[in-house]
Amino acid sequence: MFAVYATHAAPDDPLSALKIGEQPEPEVPAGWVRVRVSHASLNRHDLFTLRGISGHREGIRYPIILGNDAAGSLDDGTPVVIYPLMGSDDWRGDETLDPRWHIPSEFVHGTFVDYAVVPRRNAVPLPESHSPQHASVLGTAWLTAYRALFTKSGLRAGETVLVQGATGGMATALIQLGRAAGFEVWVTSRSEQGRARARALGAEQTYPPNEPLPRKVGAVIDNVGSDSWAHSLSSLARGGTLVTVGGTTGLEVPLNLLAVIADQLTITGSIMGTLKDMEDMVRLMAQAKIEPEIGVVLPMERAEEGFRAMWEGRTHGKTVFSR
Repeated sequence: MFAVYATHAAPDDPLSALKIGEQPEPEVPAGWVRVRVSHASLNRHDLFTLRGISGHREGIRYPIILGNDAAGSLDDGTPVVIYPLMGSDDWRGDETLDPRWHIPSEFVHGTFVDYAVVPRRNAVPLPESHSPQHASVLGTAWLTAYRALFTKSGLRAGETVLVQGATGGMATALIQLGRAAGFEVWVTSRSEQGRARARALGAEQTYPPNEPLPRKVGAVIDNVGSDSWAHSLSSLARGGTLVTVGGTTGLEVPLNLLAVIADQLTITGSIMGTLKDMEDMVRLMAQAKIEPEIGVVLPMERAEEGFRAMWEGRTHGKTVFSR
């Protein structure tokens, strides 16, 4: 069976651990289903897996097939999109708070493969309004963006959100979802090309990184990390919320507690989303006719090109691999 997989952890040269070739056909445990993958999307998490970066004490089990997100069909032909969070069979409530939650390519094989195997509840029926290509980007970046906006930010329609960074897959999701929800979306980007693309997607204002804003905003969603942290905090209005969803430039940041106390700021982390979040997001996107921004589509056999572009910081929008 064709697969894109990691052979070992390579912290400084992740592409050296990337392999494209054959892997054994998967077994299908009781209560799980087999999904014939037609499209799967690349995430920064896939680079983390190649580098050996994991939030789990157990670490990653190599060799491991890469990929968190995908769309395809069940053996009976039903079109589905994969909800990526897996966890304890007896956990009830918010899946993101399950101490044993994980996603494909950590403890079970991922989605860059002919056939992915997931628990039955993780194969979400795909509405006719969504193509498998566009659905394949929803599970990680779009789900994280949805939860940050609608569960964590506290924003109401008409209020302003600042998105730090404009060209990655999550940033484009935040712009498109925010516009559909009636938020005023502002973004930062290092390049004029990135700012222009953000405006084309629906951002109302764009700025270079760390440029002072004309006024403070109700919420900031930050996937950049240390390079944008001070700007994110200083951009918040009194009572505002900083939602941190990543740290591409580093995870160690200073914190001025006086500003947090005096302005009654909320700082919250957000990661992925619940199954209900994903089902609600799919419905919203169908109603609003949102078509996710996709930067490039490559045959899965050329996955190394997509990985290299992400490692070198050349991606714009999501990268999708097709079978």
